[in-house]
Amino acid sequence: MTGGELVLAAALDVVAGDPCWLPHPVRGMGMLIAWYDHRVRTFCRSDQALQIAGACLALGLPAVAYAAATWLIAQAATLSPLFGQLVSIGLAYTSLAGRDLFDHVQPVSRALQEGNLAAAREAVARIVGRDSSALEEPEIVRATVETIAESTADGIIAPLVYLSLGGAPLALAYKAVNTLDSMVGHRDERYEHFGWASARLDDVMNWVPARLTGGFIALASGLATAQWHRVQDSWYILHRDGDKHASPNSGMPEAAMAGALGVQLGGRNYYDGVAHEGELIGDAGTALTPGHIDQATRIMVIAAGLGLFFALLSLWVS
Repeated sequence: MTGGELVLAAALDVVAGDPCWLPHPVRGMGMLIAWYDHRVRTFCRSDQALQIAGACLALGLPAVAYAAATWLIAQAATLSPLFGQLVSIGLAYTSLAGRDLFDHVQPVSRALQEGNLAAAREAVARIVGRDSSALEEPEIVRATVETIAESTADGIIAPLVYLSLGGAPLALAYKAVNTLDSMVGHRDERYEHFGWASARLDDVMNWVPARLTGGFIALASGLATAQWHRVQDSWYILHRDGDKHASPNSGMPEAAMAGALGVQLGGRNYYDGVAHEGELIGDAGTALTPGHIDQATRIMVIAAGLGLFFALLSLWVS
């Protein structure tokens, strides 16, 4: 992938986002995962069989995504080199989710600023998996800020990393891994064995992007406010608390964002009515307010720009 193709793909994401009428590879992957999950359970009865079936899915779907993207680009290029480039740009665009993240976060912010707690709960339920029906304003803000931080890593920076390394095919293989993790990579009775391989592969593929994202968020916090002590604060919390999260990767962008905003994230969440205690990330010096969502969004946008810059730099160097 050339630098120009990458810029055009990023521009498409900013302008178009993820319109519901446009076919999207991730939705297709989700349908395939759901079908496979249902089918294998009709004949995989033991934990070991489910683990093997899950490993086949974890390795097979990214391989299919990579091969399909490579084939599509090659076939398009046989018709016209320009057509091949356009297909490559289009596929690369589908791997980026910055505009989609922005569009999902704004309704939460608007509802809170209008004092409409019910609408805010409904909006935040679209972007988090935790129980949200009884969340109060600070908890809605925390959930949203945590989502912004995590999604900056797996929805923007990670795709940019893989686009710069292997173009649209590798980025879509990454999206397959990420989609698998979100759908089956859970530590619960249903997916403990079936989703184990997907969760571990996602941990591996997000290891570098998550840490890059933490650094970009720290730098972006200074650029967003022209208060350069924010960079130092973010970097300090990143190093102190980045490994406190249950995930080996999610804590990195969350800790950087907590330090950048001067707030505390993490703690207790409810899933299906059951409390899950998480480590606290950041210092509890400032109460969470709706304004922190807008601050986190600005930091996300600048961090995305930094990610694009370094992706272009890596393409130029290579």
